[in-house]
Amino acid sequence: MLQHILLYIVSFVGIWIGAGLAISSVEKLSHRLRLSSFIVSFLVLGFFTSISEFSVGINAVLDNDPEIFVGNLIGASIVLFMLVIPLLAITGKQIHISKELRGINLVLPLIVVAVPVLLSLDGVVSRIDAAISLILYGISAFIIEQKRGFTSNPALLKQFAKASVGLEFGKIIAGIGVIFASSHLVVTETLYFSGAFGLSPFLISLLLVAIGTNLPELSFIFRSLFMKSNQVAFGDYLGSAAFNTFLYGFLTLFYGRTILLTNSYVVSLTFLIVGLILFYIFARSKHTISKSEAAGLFAIYVLFLFTEYYLHKG
Repeated sequence: MLQHILLYIVSFVGIWIGAGLAISSVEKLSHRLRLSSFIVSFLVLGFFTSISEFSVGINAVLDNDPEIFVGNLIGASIVLFMLVIPLLAITGKQIHISKELRGINLVLPLIVVAVPVLLSLDGVVSRIDAAISLILYGISAFIIEQKRGFTSNPALLKQFAKASVGLEFGKIIAGIGVIFASSHLVVTETLYFSGAFGLSPFLISLLLVAIGTNLPELSFIFRSLFMKSNQVAFGDYLGSAAFNTFLYGFLTLFYGRTILLTNSYVVSLTFLIVGLILFYIFARSKHTISKSEAAGLFAIYVLFLFTEYYLHKG
């Protein structure tokens, strides 16, 4: 048992190190492009900090246990909106909602984040569900990117072509390699612990693995304490949560078969929808997420943990 616990810890440390290496390299490249920090964080960092969820999902599919990636992706979105984002506001400055994320640009990403839970409510994940997820994510990313991205300033493409990316790109690849190896251990040990304690792989993925694969995002909380703005971190969180919906669709298509879920998603749906609605209300009111509002979202996450635990225990 001790050996498995140590392997579990080592796997999460590997995810932390690998993602940190990839993220730092992406940050350097994004600064050279001089794009909106929120846009770059949403589209670029959101992708790279989701590498751990992607790699866990791939390994889960290869091990023929797709329910792990479904539980992990849904749990990851809950963790981001009701744990990570609130902690960012509580430990540092209140979060200011940038101009790129107002009106439909705020509503659409939140809908995208909620889609996997809504589509999984019937206990079946089909190719149609996958297609819906991919299309909605594509629309959301395109609309946000138009604000201050490449399409609004084509000249940036020439700047990107001139940028020296060899070394940083190599670091990104190395980080991805570490993450994939570590995530394989996460899936293997998750299956072991689910059998040892009589818990479903879905429940462990929802409550534990979801936090583990969000370690890169959690690291931004500590970084933001030394930054003048937390827009990079916030953009990353929203982009990562939205990209989880893309992964939900992609991994379902990659699995190639209809996924039958053996767990109820009603509790997850309820908490995620309530959390997203409150987040929207808070963000729209004064275009900020204050410390008190963040504390309310965090309280919902704590209630979610207790509810899932006692429902399963019962």
